[in-house]
Amino acid sequence: MVDRTLRVCALYPDVMNIYADRGNLLLLERRCAWRGIGFAVTAAGFGTAVDPDAHDLFYLGGGQDRDQELCAQDLVETKRDALHAAADRGAIVLGVCGGYQLLGHSYEFGDRTIPGVGLVDLHTVRSDGPRLIGNVAIEIDLPAPAAGGAPARGVLAGFENHGGRTHLGAGEQALGRVLRGHGNTGESGREGVVREHVIGTYLHGPLLPKNAWFADWLIATAVGLDALEPLDDALEDAAHADARRAAGLD
Repeated sequence: MVDRTLRVCALYPDVMNIYADRGNLLLLERRCAWRGIGFAVTAAGFGTAVDPDAHDLFYLGGGQDRDQELCAQDLVETKRDALHAAADRGAIVLGVCGGYQLLGHSYEFGDRTIPGVGLVDLHTVRSDGPRLIGNVAIEIDLPAPAAGGAPARGVLAGFENHGGRTHLGAGEQALGRVLRGHGNTGESGREGVVREHVIGTYLHGPLLPKNAWFADWLIATAVGLDALEPLDDALEDAAHADARRAAGLD
């Protein structure tokens, strides 16, 4: 039994959930429960301020452009400063698809530009070209953080479906190298972004049930554990293998 609790803040879970992103939260909850780690999730919707010290992991999923625009305005007005304070103290901020785009400076589509929270130096532009759709696999290599946790080294596999092209600033590090699929722009060979514990990615479908090992890295890092008790991951490993095969690996 581990006397720890993973405290999650789910940002706009009712609207930023277009790709079954809530499945990521469910997997975190189950893997904590199986190890005796507590799990507490707080929903923060429109107009709700967040406490930067009350959560270990902040999660923002994907949504339609209209919903994303509404969330972007609220993020800037009621949550931006708190998210910066949380990231500065080492909390994890995870954005998936539309949530990833909102971690940066802006998202441009048509004649509109919506603001992001500016946690990382990136901007996204909706392209007139085809959407970047399909199974995707990336290779990541994240070292163990100094405060505890485990390395995250391996392949993330999932599905991408985005019209936006996300361009990283010169000083930003991509989450991974594209092995199969399109990634941030379809041309850069890079996918996602990582700055310390701020992570953004286009992989969904959802992400964590297909990559349970990465979920464990998030849990260990968020609660400050050097290692997690091993689980029987036969089903999780099979799901990961299927996602890899779908992307054209193995």
